[in-house]
Amino acid sequence: MAARPSTEVWQRGPVAGYHPLLMPVVHALLQVQEDVEHLATTVPAEQVWVRPGGAASIAFHLRHTAGALDRLLTYARGEALSTSQREALAAEEHAAPAVPLATIADEVNTTIERALAQVRATSPESLTDERRVGRAGLPSTVIGLLFHAAEHSTRHVGQAITTARILDGRG
Repeated sequence: MAARPSTEVWQRGPVAGYHPLLMPVVHALLQVQEDVEHLATTVPAEQVWVRPGGAASIAFHLRHTAGALDRLLTYARGEALSTSQREALAAEEHAAPAVPLATIADEVNTTIERALAQVRATSPESLTDERRVGRAGLPSTVIGLLFHAAEHSTRHVGQAITTARILDGRG
């Protein structure tokens, strides 16, 4: 296991290839990637699906991170969700204890890599373009969706980290 960097991603400066206006999104997603990798290498298998006090499991938070990120990026592209995306959303809350954390972490990582490619390709001129979210067509913008995708990802991975600390007795 590699040593964790001493600084958070945002403290390491700009990431080449991304527009400065989108750097906060990039930094947040890269931080999520590092945090998920750390969880995947430190959480014991018997704790992955545990729901302390009825709270969501580490596995749920990570599965939801990947799924929500994928859905929000779909909306940012101006597309509707596919049938498979809607089915994946419905399945997120159901425990699948046979799925190891490393597999879930790989899914999160793959989704983040796709997200970073989309962010890299996002034109700054499109950031205020209107987008509609969900069946209700709630109003947003490209930048609103990208920002929410990043902060929503950090929120759930933070909850997974807290759950891991509680289960480890450090909460």
